[in-house]
Amino acid sequence: MPNSSSMTVFLLLEFADTRDLQLLHFWLFLGIYLTALLGNGLIITTVACDHRLHTPMYFFLLNLALLDLGTISTTVPKSMANSLWDTRAISHPGCAAQVFLFTFLMSAELYLLTVMAYDRYVAICKPLHYGTLLGSRACVHMAAAAWGSGILHAVLHTANTFSLPLCQGNAVDQFFCEVPQILKLSCSDAYLREVAVLVVSACLTFGCFVFIVLSYGQIFRAVLRIPSEQGRHKAFSTCLPHLAVASLFVSTGLFAYLKPPSISSPSLELVLAVLYSVVPPAMNPLIYSMRNHEIKDALRKLMTGYFQKQ
Repeated sequence: MPNSSSMTVFLLLEFADTRDLQLLHFWLFLGIYLTALLGNGLIITTVACDHRLHTPMYFFLLNLALLDLGTISTTVPKSMANSLWDTRAISHPGCAAQVFLFTFLMSAELYLLTVMAYDRYVAICKPLHYGTLLGSRACVHMAAAAWGSGILHAVLHTANTFSLPLCQGNAVDQFFCEVPQILKLSCSDAYLREVAVLVVSACLTFGCFVFIVLSYGQIFRAVLRIPSEQGRHKAFSTCLPHLAVASLFVSTGLFAYLKPPSISSPSLELVLAVLYSVVPPAMNPLIYSMRNHEIKDALRKLMTGYFQKQ
């Protein structure tokens, strides 16, 4: 029984087996990837350059954009290259790197979304304590904790997963390497250690989800007590984008990993993987900027200043 380190190459799931559909997949993913790069890049640049956006909410948004750029860059370029060159192969180090980076970035994003829910809760429910509870040092510590927890999570999963003996070949039933798909290749009695780690991770994920739900329960109660319609509208405009992003991220991820085995199929796995790994990084900038006048004004000012210099 070889362990995963003796595998020199893994075979990823292909989106199509005809050349025309492979090229269609390449161009579709290229469009999504460029959209994500542009949207998240504009948010990072706008928040970094406009001093009016140097607040806790936009500091966390900048971190979210960085994580989204990393997430989509971990999976999509390799999938595009495989479709373009009509291959399924990924090297063992490349597969391990994908598992580590994807686990790290997705875990850090979940923790960051939880921190952002706390930020909105304090801003709406405890506005007089906002400056004390979310000072610059506290924001840096919370963001660093999210990134650091993601790294520890990724190290644990990657080390456990790639130390397992493999008995089921080297064909991964996904368009990128991730822990559950590698576990399917392991021997029946060898993956229990990693399953135990996955159960702990699922509990942490569920805990973050419950915290976000409870935070927004308190937020909506506080917002509905605001007497003025303008005040309610302003409060909702800062909370609803985060709630939409968190809901999209958590719901698709939980369904992908906790769905009943009876409804599992390669095509469903593929669609769900796109929904939780590709769609959110491309959609998040649009969701955050759609109803956010501060982002729109700052971006307009940035673009005007750029063109005036030309």
